[in-house]
Amino acid sequence: MSRQFTMDDVKILHEDNSVLVVVKPQNIPSQGDSSGDMDLLSLLKQYIKEKYNKPGNVYLGLVHRLDRPTGGVMVFAKNSKSAERLSKQMQNGEMGKTYLATLVGCPKENRGTLVNYLKKNPLTNNVYVATVGDHGVKRAELSYQVLESYVDVVSLAKVQLATGRSHQIRVQFQAIGNPVFGDVRYGGDTLARGHNLALWAYRLEFNHPVSKERMVFVAYPPQIEPWTRFDVAKHVEVFSDSDDSADDGVPLVTKVQTSNNLS
Repeated sequence: MSRQFTMDDVKILHEDNSVLVVVKPQNIPSQGDSSGDMDLLSLLKQYIKEKYNKPGNVYLGLVHRLDRPTGGVMVFAKNSKSAERLSKQMQNGEMGKTYLATLVGCPKENRGTLVNYLKKNPLTNNVYVATVGDHGVKRAELSYQVLESYVDVVSLAKVQLATGRSHQIRVQFQAIGNPVFGDVRYGGDTLARGHNLALWAYRLEFNHPVSKERMVFVAYPPQIEPWTRFDVAKHVEVFSDSDDSADDGVPLVTKVQTSNNLS
């Protein structure tokens, strides 16, 4: 039986009249799906309805998604104009999304770019690597850097997406022989049965849709296996200290949610 999530499971990083930034728990759908389980979008709509005593239907725009087993930072739009502007940033590559992943083994190269053509099987919902000429394939690109390894059994990597395909990180690392730890669907459970998927959207940055401030939000992964095998805080702190040297007159807002509150 699926767990019934409540707002007690959701960490709010920022809220104003235009946006709502939260830490998505693992194993809750970003939006309603065929499972019929409680989803994050519906949960947040109910939260807004009760907090502000709003009658009728509540608007909350889903700007981007995370796979059900993936946790981390998400932004939602509280009105249609904000949704339009944030979606445009997504399309233009102005919204930065960075992940941490624990991989089975250690990639041969400490850093690199992976480019594949992916295709989804609608019957199984599995995604697989195809060839460029296949019907319905989509180009997928990501860059990664190995931050730390644990006796070559598992490694910690920072991942940045150039495209946003379904199951992209999981499939592309499976393709090089280093599936994500805990990934039952794509072969990462040989060492990790019973563990959550070790994929975490730890950093999100975007321009506020009204004030135009550059906003950066960071959330540590939970302090459980396999994350505890690494000095995650050291790496997250390095990458969360953005250099706001651009002389563009736009202030930088950074908010960090520490792992102690997400365990």
